[in-house]
Amino acid sequence: MIFGIGIDLVAVSRIARWVVKSNEGSGILARFFPESEISDTLKLGAERALGLAARFAAKEAFGKALGTGLKGIRLKDIAVKKTRAGQPELVLSGTAQQATERLGIQKAFVSLSHEKDFAVAVVILEK
Repeated sequence: MIFGIGIDLVAVSRIARWVVKSNEGSGILARFFPESEISDTLKLGAERALGLAARFAAKEAFGKALGTGLKGIRLKDIAVKKTRAGQPELVLSGTAQQATERLGIQKAFVSLSHEKDFAVAVVILEK
């Protein structure tokens, strides 16, 4: 049974500024992304901001699918990784995992897309 659906759109330019600041020594990326997501997107080279923007959209979409927003959930506790086949999947830990357990969520689905200036993510949570 579907518990919730969330969608979010992120301007890639916003995340590109974070990448520049991070390269200058700011810890802004580390504030929102676990090390696994940061290192995975390094492989994307010039498209790194696109990958991070889609992942950030997934975090926001997750909060919307919960129906409670992200209050009390650390964004770093929501990660996107790719399966061997290249399909994105949500990896939840800490506060995000606790929220899903408390609500009886058994499965999370995520879809990501991006084009030039924008990235979008859809999350479906299943009970």
